[in-house]
Amino acid sequence: MSGFWSIFIIVLVAVQVIGALWLLTNYTKPPKSPEGATTGHMWDGDLEEGNNPLPRWWLYLFWLTAIWTLVYLVIYPGLGKFEGLTGWSQTGQYDQEVAAAEERYGDVFAAFAGMSLEDMAREPGAVRLGRNLYLNNCATCHGSDARGATAFPNLSDNEWQYGGTPDAILQTISNGRVGVMPALGAALGDEGTDAVVRYVLSLSGNSSAETDTLGTGQQKYMQFCAACHGPTGQGMQALGAPNLTNDIWLHGGSADTIRDIIINGRQNQMPAQKDLLSEDRIRVLGAYVLSLGAE
Repeated sequence: MSGFWSIFIIVLVAVQVIGALWLLTNYTKPPKSPEGATTGHMWDGDLEEGNNPLPRWWLYLFWLTAIWTLVYLVIYPGLGKFEGLTGWSQTGQYDQEVAAAEERYGDVFAAFAGMSLEDMAREPGAVRLGRNLYLNNCATCHGSDARGATAFPNLSDNEWQYGGTPDAILQTISNGRVGVMPALGAALGDEGTDAVVRYVLSLSGNSSAETDTLGTGQQKYMQFCAACHGPTGQGMQALGAPNLTNDIWLHGGSADTIRDIIINGRQNQMPAQKDLLSEDRIRVLGAYVLSLGAE
């Protein structure tokens, strides 16, 4: 936080606290007229203001709140760069909780450190721990059953966008992935896009287009798509380019969806987990993911 914003926050908080104390001091005094009488103020000809002050216990609560605010701002951070007498911070508390959890559960995960990922995938204890990690960190995108959803890969089959080897799975979990399908609508034009759509559908056996109609699509495909998806459309795991010859579609396999993908492109990101999970936990999680493909 810069010095300017620190001073700005301090001034803003101080003005609010001082203003609240000033209001309590100047506008909570009992009126001169006796309780139950009117103050002499009248609106609309017949609407009179009565003398009904706050109960004293209620007023004392406001004072206690104001005093607690001052005490809190001394003990905890709330005034710009001032960290408070305790030096507390949410990141510090998080680090303490992570350290406590590691001390408590670290040995449980470390017990599998000497095993290969393939052996761990066959070990019920490791798989159970991995499933718990999966549900806490991965199920939001890939689903609790790991079958994925539109734009989120299915992890329960043997189709791998970046490879299903133990090393590839660990690499994906640790460092994440960023997949980019460039927008080709401007380069292909409407007719070229339609031709590529028909050809891509034919690769998976879903097109009823005539063979001579597919020739243009194949030509455009070889020019714009083969570098990533391969000349035969079987994809390239090194780039994360999906296989187009099966009936597994990450974003949907209808003609309209494929056309939209070609025209506008797509960008997916798998977030890196190495800053959230220890190496032992990543290996246990990887073992669970690997076991899903074997089911």
